[in-house]
Amino acid sequence: MFYTFGSKPSLVKIISFNVNGIRAAAKKDLLGSIARMNPDIIGFQETKATPEQVRETLFGIGDYELRAHSAERPGYSGTAILSRTAPHSVQFGIGVDEHDHEGRVITAEYADFFLVNVYVPNSGNELVRLDYRETWDVALLSYIKGLEFLKPVILIGDMNVAHRPIDIKNAQANYNKTSGYTQREIDGMDRYLAAGLVDTFRHKHPEEVKYSWWSYRMDARQRNIGWRIDYILVSQSLLPRVKEAFILNEVEGSDHCPVGIVLAD
Repeated sequence: MFYTFGSKPSLVKIISFNVNGIRAAAKKDLLGSIARMNPDIIGFQETKATPEQVRETLFGIGDYELRAHSAERPGYSGTAILSRTAPHSVQFGIGVDEHDHEGRVITAEYADFFLVNVYVPNSGNELVRLDYRETWDVALLSYIKGLEFLKPVILIGDMNVAHRPIDIKNAQANYNKTSGYTQREIDGMDRYLAAGLVDTFRHKHPEEVKYSWWSYRMDARQRNIGWRIDYILVSQSLLPRVKEAFILNEVEGSDHCPVGIVLAD
């Protein structure tokens, strides 16, 4: 299927992919995967690289504009956006010093929406960062609602939470014990949705069991013991334009797989 960005009628294919190290993913045919997916916009999370290293890794990718953001700590976190159409503006971070040192957010402004690419903090082993994660969720939602005063928002990325039992293979065993499936993290996702954002995949596929992350241990991906923690959320006003929402389980190269939407004019 071919998508164009900027002509009428047009469809915009938007993809989110936690690559768990963009240089490592490049050695596993990341550039080939991007070519086959043929996105108009793709956001990466957990690049674990400086903007210069991201640019070097993606050299030769084709007719895309690149924006990349890195953490102050080398080899940690990081986000990037490739876009066939140059954004009107780009912002790194959310304007809150407490949250803007880990390269977790890039906002690209387009003609009729903001695209916010985010790598939400993991609450960590033994939930040591759960309090911080809760503060982060509140701050990010406040930032998104501020953007919505100007134009609708598409929020893409690794949200590091399985929202409902359908989104995690072993819900009961993990509930309130494992990072990414505590009630406080679930409440955070509930607040995004209560504020008017829509989970596009669950809206289009209310009963489908499909995951976007699998542990590297115990052949979890082969056995499909996974979690759905990668999302594309959209402002309510954009929902009529969402023609498809999908999870690309067949794309490898990371412990995550890409998720995406097709947006119509």
